[in-house]
Amino acid sequence: MTQLRWTTAAIASVASLVLVGCATIGGTPEQAVSQRANAYWKARMASDYKAAYELTTASYRKLRTQEQFRRQFGSTAAVNDAQVYQTTCEPAKCVVRMKLTTTPALPMLNVGTIPLYVDETWLLEDDQWLRYQEP
Repeated sequence: MTQLRWTTAAIASVASLVLVGCATIGGTPEQAVSQRANAYWKARMASDYKAAYELTTASYRKLRTQEQFRRQFGSTAAVNDAQVYQTTCEPAKCVVRMKLTTTPALPMLNVGTIPLYVDETWLLEDDQWLRYQEP
């Protein structure tokens, strides 16, 4: 019985080391999605619509061209800064709450910058986290 307990404990220890190692090497889904969300907004703020478009789901890209994606966002408000505020994940879906600092385009009114929070859905497709975008 002592040998069985020792073997069970050894297997449990090795299994937890493997799991910790995997989490460290690949990171958590929350970390991966946060990095992709930051990359998406960095591209959007730099008007790199090609890079931002490539981070959208395949289903969106089948319905909308890159040019349609670019026109969808117009220039009504300039996003000055974007930061991941919170990320919550399920196995194949994450919701990212972004804190955006914007400057509204309101002629004759100087309202300055406004912080705003938006929730984004990211889906796991073919081992990549992609931003869900309404067509």
